Amino acid sequence: MIRAGLAIVCAILGTSALGQNLSFPSNAAVTREITRAVDSYAMPIGPWANGVLPNETAEGQFTQQAWTITATGLTTLQMIRPLRDQLRNDGFDIVYECRDQDCGGFDFRFQTDVLPPPEMQVNLGDFRYLAARKTDGAELISILASRSARAGFVQVTRVGPATETVASADAEPLHGETAILQISNFGEDLTQTGRAVLYGLQFETGSSKLGAGPVDNLHALADLLAAQPNLQVALVGHTDSSGSLDGNIALSKRRARSVLERLASDYGVNRSQLDAQGMGYLAPIASNLTQDGRTANRRVEVIITTSN
Repeated sequence: MIRAGLAIVCAILGTSALGQNLSFPSNAAVTREITRAVDSYAMPIGPWANGVLPNETAEGQFTQQAWTITATGLTTLQMIRPLRDQLRNDGFDIVYECRDQDCGGFDFRFQTDVLPPPEMQVNLGDFRYLAARKTDGAELISILASRSARAGFVQVTRVGPATETVASADAEPLHGETAILQISNFGEDLTQTGRAVLYGLQFETGSSKLGAGPVDNLHALADLLAAQPNLQVALVGHTDSSGSLDGNIALSKRRARSVLERLASDYGVNRSQLDAQGMGYLAPIASNLTQDGRTANRRVEVIITTSN
């Protein structure tokens, strides 16, 4: 399985680090690396709030890497979960973990040491962060994951005892959209994060008519709602920035309504479990300055609203 076989790891690993050589998938590449023999690192360990970003500082060999994973439809959870599990398995405690707005959004991002684009790209509406400390306190590692429409981006920052950089890109390639479309993974991601993009939906430009399908994620969502009849979700449509706000909000809501109707009519979902809303272009996940970004922004998301 892709999730089980994925080892997205950075590489700051030797006997004093993770203790083994770990591999990126074969469709990943390290795009930038900075190493300093002796330096300090203030690792964020809490959310930005009231003008303060809590941190923990350590000294030692400092290494920072940016990796790009070339695959469409990646989620930040897919990228960061294997890293988190690997750190735990190798004697690290997870000190702090957050997602975009919970981290502090814009302020957290720009108070955090991040390698510059294009090697490391951070979508302010879709990133995840975790901070980890070796159990003996000798080593700090932070992971920042984000994505664009065409690729995933992972930055790993480490400070601790001197060690060699060991990394390879020879693991099974990661195909983000395929992983998202797996029924079991979709339901797991949705219940753990509370939201997920319904990839695979097709709308003509300017139209709210949903293509015939089939769409695996709709099957997955219908199965999840049938298994949990008290679960309620909102289907939220999004657009790119072309056109007026009012027009885009109306279009995005009609598209969400089309998905609702498909779930109810073709998959037998109870309408009382569904709501349809539209955000227009107010919540982009990518830049509207590129074609790829505009394509990524034209989407319908499912958000869990209650499980009572």
